[in-house]
Amino acid sequence: MRSDTAKISVRPIRFITALSLLSLPAFVACAGQDTAEEEDPETMAETATSGETAMERIQLQVGEFTFDALAAGPEDGELVLMLHGFPQSSYEFRSQIPVVAEMGFRVVAPDQRGYSPGARPEGVEAYTTANLVADVVGMADALGRERFHVVGHDWGAAIAWSVALANPDRVISLVALSVPHPFAFSEALGSSTGDQAQRSSYFQLFASDSAAATFLANDAARLREIYTGWGGLSDEDVQVYVDLLSEPGALQAALNWYGAMNLGGGGGGGVTPISMPTMFVWSTEDTALGREGAELTEKYVEGPYRFEVIEGVSHWIPEEAADRLNELLREHFTQN
Repeated sequence: MRSDTAKISVRPIRFITALSLLSLPAFVACAGQDTAEEEDPETMAETATSGETAMERIQLQVGEFTFDALAAGPEDGELVLMLHGFPQSSYEFRSQIPVVAEMGFRVVAPDQRGYSPGARPEGVEAYTTANLVADVVGMADALGRERFHVVGHDWGAAIAWSVALANPDRVISLVALSVPHPFAFSEALGSSTGDQAQRSSYFQLFASDSAAATFLANDAARLREIYTGWGGLSDEDVQVYVDLLSEPGALQAALNWYGAMNLGGGGGGGVTPISMPTMFVWSTEDTALGREGAELTEKYVEGPYRFEVIEGVSHWIPEEAADRLNELLREHFTQN
């Protein structure tokens, strides 16, 4: 159901195919800037002539905030929300959005709190998990959907788990990439025999007051190292994310997600078990997230569960293993 404070608007920009999206990285990254040619509303209703599923840039009004998002698929299809991680944006799902939309789903990938210029409040306290979960539920309301599927990667996966825990009656199915169930992650983090604590040692730096300035110095050299150190994204793709996070206040806002981890407010996480159909995908070359938490996740899911391991792939699953992930998503959404 649609709330009084949650609304949706479609910006008057032309539809673009997945192929043309790759040639317009600045358009995707620079939320709030119309770099594509404007066309009349009749043109907006048409798909691209290439035969590929088209994507559009939309805006979602949730309370006082305006979220930019990529969307595709029929308006009346079941809703699939795709939640990006740090330090990325909806652009990371550019290969998945058309694939799932072609199955008849309405797919919406928002630039989340801090990443959208119209949803970039100041202060660490604005970025608690409870607020991030409320954003996602508010987006579903804005889209007029009582129930929805959720896909998340990295921080987006952490929020997807929390959304499912806090709102089991609203989540149809869940797909989490890289980040395990929060209880499994906590268990792995506190393990005396595992390596998750060491893998997560960067948290302290990311939550520090000097982090944003450090990462953006020297043409964002340290920020660029995250993309290359955790995997092998192309220079072009890295630049898309660097451009977005170089906007005033953007990187600090994104880092506030880490700073808010110690503030509590989990949005109801842990109150109810994960009972909806769930797929968790982990990759063996992920330097940030180890096998222990991945394998522990199963014991915290009571509903139908599928665990998939992608060999030889780093943290950036949606981009480095796009074909394999798309195959898994087709199977998941065919069944659910």
